[in-house]
Amino acid sequence: MNPYIPVLMMLFLAAATAAGMIVATTYIGPKKKFAEKMEVFECGESPIVNPKQRFSVKFYLVALFFVIFDIETVFLYPWAVLFNDLGWFGFVEMMLFVFILAVGLAYIWRRGALEWD
Repeated sequence: MNPYIPVLMMLFLAAATAAGMIVATTYIGPKKKFAEKMEVFECGESPIVNPKQRFSVKFYLVALFFVIFDIETVFLYPWAVLFNDLGWFGFVEMMLFVFILAVGLAYIWRRGALEWD
């Protein structure tokens, strides 16, 4: 248990700091409420549309496109650094991974996610 004491202390200090800030703003901060302050606020702009609207499937296809290439980048850098140490096994495994991602890219390409209207 001895090696975990610094980690537990850090977790306790982080939780105490967060709780202290919440308590301090609750008791010390101003409590003025008015109509503009209670209005919905998003990214510095007033909302233009209803927040309960449905999103197009194209929105999710673009999100899938982003995730595919984001994950690919995250895994390709460490693989490139260890390329010589991994040998043929590492090469075949990465080509399998890239193939699976290419299938995902082909799917979203076929569904029209790369066509911007």
